[in-house]
Amino acid sequence: MARVKGAINARKKHKKILKLAKGYFGAKSKQFRAANQAVMRSLRYAYVGRKLKKRDYRSLWITRINAEARMNGLSYSRLINGLKLAGVTVNRKILADMAVNDKKAFAGMVSVAKTKLNA
Repeated sequence: MARVKGAINARKKHKKILKLAKGYFGAKSKQFRAANQAVMRSLRYAYVGRKLKKRDYRSLWITRINAEARMNGLSYSRLINGLKLAGVTVNRKILADMAVNDKKAFAGMVSVAKTKLNA
């Protein structure tokens, strides 16, 4: 049976991991075993971070909408309820952008929600 030499593939694998570990502190950027552990952990954190990012942005949008809605005399939950009753389908990202950049349009949305809540 022919002899199998695995050094080439092992070197490729090691170089790939060490390239990902570039910039890590101490042995984690120089030694394969320490680098491999650090890279596996950081890839796990990156995966989780991509999920958390969506939550964080949604809570930021809700905070911005609530702040501007209260300046217009309505709470966040009542604003969203009024917009639903009015049949306005605008997502929170767009509402938050309006609250920050286009206060007149946001005030118009608040007035639409108020009329539906009072009716």
